Amino acid sequence: MKQIFTILLVLGLTNCKEATKQTKPVEKETVTEEVSNAYPKALNKVFDAHGGLNKWKSKRTLNFELVKPDGNEKHTIDLYSRQDKVEIPPISLGFDGSNVWLQNEQMAYRGNAALYHNLMFYFYAMPFVLADSGINYSETEDLVFEGKSYPGIQISFDDGVGASSKDDYFLHYDPETYEMAWLGYTFTFGKEEKSDKLSFIRYNDWANINGVKLPKSITWHVNEGKTIQGIRKTALFESITLDETSKPDTFYVMPENAKVILMP
Repeated sequence: MKQIFTILLVLGLTNCKEATKQTKPVEKETVTEEVSNAYPKALNKVFDAHGGLNKWKSKRTLNFELVKPDGNEKHTIDLYSRQDKVEIPPISLGFDGSNVWLQNEQMAYRGNAALYHNLMFYFYAMPFVLADSGINYSETEDLVFEGKSYPGIQISFDDGVGASSKDDYFLHYDPETYEMAWLGYTFTFGKEEKSDKLSFIRYNDWANINGVKLPKSITWHVNEGKTIQGIRKTALFESITLDETSKPDTFYVMPENAKVILMP
């Protein structure tokens, strides 16, 4: 993921060459079938409940603001290259395609830029980031909350995928609507060993953004293992846009007064 506290997933998207008029319908049908067959049946239904994977893959740039009491954070992500930029005045950070960078002249940022530059993107862009390459899927037991059972899919990663290939994720969905309902995850960023400590986020506040269902808010809950308890914190999102055009390459370029952040 690919940090999801820390998913650093790499999206392997390639553009097909334009087909001739006679063969275009055949190619389109074939591509749709390949996309559908690449994932578990239940996961395809989750994608469909959120607008469809083909619809998501037709988009290029995602923008959202994370609401903060001292001023919103502005996040911009290229969905193909996974270049990103986070603006948190007076600082900014991002990924230019080669390096994570941090512009922090006033020394106002105290966080981990290597972790944070795309952290909220991977939480926000659920469930679609779970279609990235290098992911393995398996069944997992249902998650029960307030008497309702939510079927689940376990996600693991090939060795070396992203910065935290030892992470595990558990997507749980509503059995009636197939909307994503919960994300369970472990956190291993910068560590060699797998973890069995789970955290859980609830997804139940959705908005239709240019044909794709994305969250207006997500809520972390207190938990003991897979027993979900009270609310811990909620992240709110505003000014959400999803465009089919890309930003200029210069938008993600590391500023002259920024520094490269080394990955752990």
